[in-house]
Amino acid sequence: MLHGDRPATPRHVMMTADAVGGVWRYSIDLGAALAQRGVRTTVAVMGPAPDEAQRHEADRAGITIVDRPYRLEWMDEPWQDVERAGTWLLSLERALQPDVVHLNGYSHAALPWYAPAMVVAHSCVGSWWRAVKGSPAPDRFDTYRAWVRRGLTAAQLVVAPTRAMLDALHREYGPPASSRVIANGCTAVGSAEPPAAKEPLILAAGRLWDEGKNVDAVCSVAAEWPWPVYVAGDQQAPDGGERRLAGVHTLGRLTPTELGMWRRRAAIYVSPARYEPFGLSILEAAGAGCALVLGDIPSLRENWDGAAVFVAPDDRAALRAGVAALIADAPRRAEIARQGRERAAAFTIDRAADAYLRAYQDLVS
Repeated sequence: MLHGDRPATPRHVMMTADAVGGVWRYSIDLGAALAQRGVRTTVAVMGPAPDEAQRHEADRAGITIVDRPYRLEWMDEPWQDVERAGTWLLSLERALQPDVVHLNGYSHAALPWYAPAMVVAHSCVGSWWRAVKGSPAPDRFDTYRAWVRRGLTAAQLVVAPTRAMLDALHREYGPPASSRVIANGCTAVGSAEPPAAKEPLILAAGRLWDEGKNVDAVCSVAAEWPWPVYVAGDQQAPDGGERRLAGVHTLGRLTPTELGMWRRRAAIYVSPARYEPFGLSILEAAGAGCALVLGDIPSLRENWDGAAVFVAPDDRAALRAGVAALIADAPRRAEIARQGRERAAAFTIDRAADAYLRAYQDLVS
């Protein structure tokens, strides 16, 4: 197809991603759902390369993966790599001629794209720093701020997974010209299948090196709970540093199938996050029938108010008491789990894919 002959309904989306955290899961699930709607997705992965399991996962979903080891914009001193990645991405666009460019990052939105380009804001250093450190990001992030602001200004549409994340972007960088909220979805929710029988164990999961996940709070009180605590996720950060955890059983990085098995077993899922723009792992845990204990932050209140126990992220006594109360009260635990499962049913991947398809259609029209 020639660039000038764009269809009213896009048939090919070029998407950027990384293989480090939740953006990978989001990209694969969304790409698979788009394929069912006749939309082909090519995912350009930057940063650490996808492993063999991730490549097989993408292949099964009908998604084409291309990757280069360019440093990501939130890493230390990435800007030469960000520029090299921009050159690579523009060459991909010329070769692929997609109908829409879907960027799961900020900086590259300012490139001279031919296709309409949108940004999806999964997180940002500025809002992370404010939530985790309690202050604006220091001056050494001025270059990052400038690149992000430039990208947000250039994007034809900015999407965030929660109103809380969109509001955080407004505070940090000013309001974009066009924006909307599209909640994430996943394939693990929306099933009528009842949750499996639960075991007396507590699960936490995420990037364990990320202070925003606040896994240290779980470790600090885990020994005081009568149930064992299992923690899944990467302990090694992209920069090579490793987070060592005490007081819990570490499971390491699990495949989606393995982590799903743990979610089906666990009676309680705990995430006292300081920063969580959406929380796909929380959604998956709720869909698996876990009772949720969550950090009391705007994004998680937005999604789970009335369907979880909330604790202030830095109140470890409240975390200890909140989980202990659920352990001691089986009927309440079952009710919280039921409420969470009902809430999770609203966050299906089909609902998310339909919303993104409408956004793509708005862009090409």
